[in-house]
Amino acid sequence: MPICRFTDADGNSQFAIYDGSRICPIALLTKTAPTQAELLAGGATWLAELPTPSDSQWQPAPDRLLPPIDAPEKIICIGLNYRDHAIETGSEIPSEPIVFSKFNTALVGHGEEIRLPRVSEQVDYEAELVVVIGKTAKHVSTDEAMNYVYGYTCGHDVSARDWQKGRPGGQWLLAKSFDTFAPVGPCIATSQELPDASDVRVKLHLNDEVVQNSTTAQLIFNIPELISHLSKIMTLKPGDLIFTGTPPGVGAAKTPPVFLKPNDVCKVEIDGIGTLVNPCVAE
Repeated sequence: MPICRFTDADGNSQFAIYDGSRICPIALLTKTAPTQAELLAGGATWLAELPTPSDSQWQPAPDRLLPPIDAPEKIICIGLNYRDHAIETGSEIPSEPIVFSKFNTALVGHGEEIRLPRVSEQVDYEAELVVVIGKTAKHVSTDEAMNYVYGYTCGHDVSARDWQKGRPGGQWLLAKSFDTFAPVGPCIATSQELPDASDVRVKLHLNDEVVQNSTTAQLIFNIPELISHLSKIMTLKPGDLIFTGTPPGVGAAKTPPVFLKPNDVCKVEIDGIGTLVNPCVAE
């Protein structure tokens, strides 16, 4: 069952079963609210064994949801991982994954605003499939890698291009880590809900126009390869997020370039997960 995280009437965060327009707090099914650590440790099997919610246990989904993972230890991102995207940027096809990161202060959930910073005039969009790690992984082979995946969510790697390319040395970390530059959600589709993410469609709607549209079959480095590669360098922990790369169609590659502006609405749509919606506002 897909899960989300929301703020209850008392101002506390809770996990819930997610069904698009409605949610069921897991605490109603278990009598105690599970912690994030308990939820990840239980895995998709534990969720699948929960009782089916009754009609009275469902409630309307709020307009805003919290990021489905709270304070991940690592937000790892992969650059230029779609062949067509590398070509449209004029970059060489990478021979190994290009890795950078974002800070937790960039995280926002479904329905929350992307704040366009005062110090950037070239904020771009990037729809991405995000992997949620479920178990500690170190020196994992590609054959074993999928055993460490808890599930998947929609991600938006918002990027300030004038910082990424226009600053000394190319400031990828800073360009990608402005507050609100890592929307994720609305839910996590567990590995049981989405057992094969090797060919799922990833779209980004900018207002009413589809500007990115591809599938994860176009990844240069697939998910098992990414997990194996990263685990050789760092210990992956439960709750870590891996942004797997963005398809072609980014604003910076258009003629003329298209950058985000106040009142734009970004929708990241991924098959088997749902749609992550975030409006843009001026900081």
